[in-house]
Amino acid sequence: MKHTDLDLASLMNDLIPVIRDAGRVVMGVYQTDFGVETKGDESPVTAADRLAEEVILAGLRRLTPQIPVIAEEAVSEGHVPDVGACFWLVDPVDGTKEFISRNGEFTVNIALVGDGRPVLGLVLAPALDQLFYGAEGAGAWMADARGTRAIRVRAVPPEGLTVVGSRRHGDDAAESALLAGRLVAERRSVGSSLKLCLVAEGGADVYPRFGRTMEWDIAAGDAVLRAAGGVVKTVDGKVFGYGKPGFENPHFVAWGEAH
Repeated sequence: MKHTDLDLASLMNDLIPVIRDAGRVVMGVYQTDFGVETKGDESPVTAADRLAEEVILAGLRRLTPQIPVIAEEAVSEGHVPDVGACFWLVDPVDGTKEFISRNGEFTVNIALVGDGRPVLGLVLAPALDQLFYGAEGAGAWMADARGTRAIRVRAVPPEGLTVVGSRRHGDDAAESALLAGRLVAERRSVGSSLKLCLVAEGGADVYPRFGRTMEWDIAAGDAVLRAAGGVVKTVDGKVFGYGKPGFENPHFVAWGEAH
């Protein structure tokens, strides 16, 4: 199946209750004295990751049974289906370390990839009651306690760029080289795929990432950012694609209007 055969806006709306159900499962674990295990790649995992992934996979099987799904916990257990031009990427809890530290900055991520780019994405931060979603041709949106509103990347303010980065990963020298000659007004640290969403909603202008990430970590936020008028590129300015061998990302930069 091709993503062009789908009504992306309708599918995006159909996925909102699915991701909210997954968020409720995540919060159910969050509010307990949960245990933490270590996977083969030394990353942490909790019951929230596995239970939320089950909810999402069930929803995707119901809505799009013909589209393969690459889901983080399934991949860690060796279940990697063959994918073509159209497939799902799922990260049931992005920012598990944020989840464990209970700072609220973790997300549930669902993205649809079509022809090497994310064409639909939903990012839910259940502890913060924030949902970001967007699709190619349909725009990008944010829903929180204040309601639902369209979001868009901003023009860089006269005082300079706001640069957003990870709470736990960074490369100051590489970032300085990347932004050499640009006026920087502020630096902010945020967990998980919320960094991409912050650029999408106009709260920051650029997110450089020089650490290791996987496609499911960023695809949903990337889809929201693209739908909001931004772009993700490799650090040398090339097209950033999906469906790579092993699903591992190169270093990248997420831009609002700053690019």
